[in-house]
Amino acid sequence: MNDLEPARRCEGITPFLVMEVLEKIQKMEAAGKEVVHMEIGEPDFPVPECVSTETLDALERHETGYTHSLGDIRLREAISRWHRDKYDTDVDPDRILVTSGTSPAMLLFFSAFVDPGDEIILSDPHYACYPNFIRFARGVPVTVPVYEEEGFQYTTAGINEKLSDRTKGVFINSPSNPTGNVMSAERMKKIAALCSDKGIPLISDEIYHGLVYEGKEHSILEFTDNAFVFNGFSKLFAMTGLRLGYIIAPKPHIRTLQVLHQNFFICANSVTQNCGARALMESGEETLKMKETYNERRKYMIKRLREMGLGITVEPTGAFYVFANAKHVSNDSFALALDILEKQHVGVTPGIGFGANGEGYLRFSYANSLENIKKGLDRLEPYFSKRQ
Repeated sequence: MNDLEPARRCEGITPFLVMEVLEKIQKMEAAGKEVVHMEIGEPDFPVPECVSTETLDALERHETGYTHSLGDIRLREAISRWHRDKYDTDVDPDRILVTSGTSPAMLLFFSAFVDPGDEIILSDPHYACYPNFIRFARGVPVTVPVYEEEGFQYTTAGINEKLSDRTKGVFINSPSNPTGNVMSAERMKKIAALCSDKGIPLISDEIYHGLVYEGKEHSILEFTDNAFVFNGFSKLFAMTGLRLGYIIAPKPHIRTLQVLHQNFFICANSVTQNCGARALMESGEETLKMKETYNERRKYMIKRLREMGLGITVEPTGAFYVFANAKHVSNDSFALALDILEKQHVGVTPGIGFGANGEGYLRFSYANSLENIKKGLDRLEPYFSKRQ
């Protein structure tokens, strides 16, 4: 028998660098070293109290069976109301497919609608996993460089330049990972108009919605119906390990996604779906306190990083990241991140993990206590002082 070889669809799937850094940290911690985490984008808060309560209540009610493959109607109706109240958009619950996290929703979408050679336009930098979802479906990620001076924002001219007869969609992410920047309503309108003129759908990752500290985030559904929206409960509701997300699709396309979901996943976890509905309806006060705490950390981190000489031209106002320019220190961000980890015992994420245009930057996460952030930045201050 021949040795088993990986399928061709796995070719080009790159390592997730933040996990590479995290796994090095875990090895150091196992050896007894204390490391300050500013590399991982995971909320450090417990889940809202209503989520904890509902977990036990749902088990006691024995609501542990399969749900509808689109998701429990109570959760889909709660998502629909949340979108109406927050964005004044009309989202029919039958356009919502609930998944075990946002990543499975992306996997379903690209599996359903991308053929070999189809192109998806992405900003550069971008969330590290986007190109790998596209490549796994044998599609082609086509990147549009975006720049610090413009808040790492798309321009319609930049998108238009990359459009071709193979373009299957334009991907946006606001608030953005890794930059923390928020796209304005005016810019989203222009991008939606461009894509509408070309008959190309928009694909919007809105997982950091709710975590915006200045101004207001906007859903792409405010500006076009020809869009697919990803969202979930990991970030705003601190439910990372409970794995709950969803996709909103135009009505003609939801059935294709549903059939794939039936075959590959059956349905999302029933207990977690109950928790999601409760979170949307009852956790507003707790998530507001989380948001206020993040904002305090954000302001402190930006100030300290600037004092160390790192570049932050446009202050990030969403998510929980600061994407700082360290090109004056090194143009090899991965080596720099590893050097910082080895010498200062602080975990940061290299910018190269988010695309070629992220090289020379470092991503700092403030999803950690202010005490730990201060400790980490105190360790970094002498390091950067010597490297100026």
